Amino acid sequence: VQLQAFGGGLVQPGGSLRLSCAASGFTLGYYAIGWFRQAPGREREWVSCIASADDITYYADSVKGRFTISRDNARNTGYLHMNNLKPDDTAVYYCAAVTDGTNVCPAFTVWNYWGQGTLVTVSS
Repeated sequence: VQLQAFGGGLVQPGGSLRLSCAASGFTLGYYAIGWFRQAPGREREWVSCIASADDITYYADSVKGRFTISRDNARNTGYLHMNNLKPDDTAVYYCAAVTDGTNVCPAFTVWNYWGQGTLVTVSS
């Protein structure tokens, strides 16, 4: 059972990146997918999540309108599309999965599976 996050890199302010979260050993479609990030010297923060049953999406205010979360159940993969990136978006980004049932995914504090993280650096 594994989640693997990848797609990070160095991008200039205003640029875009797409992060991927690939699952193996379990069916990601039965889980809500979340993205979190941790900047140097700061606590990990929730960024976005997408529900399992109806694909309802949620975003932190800091990324709303710039980031889009999505999933492709056929590929067992989730995505985070990041546009108009800012230096404050620099962080290690982690994906996670949780069985959400009827609960909304921003409410979860414990997630079943975590990916290893991918570094996003926004700098000119």
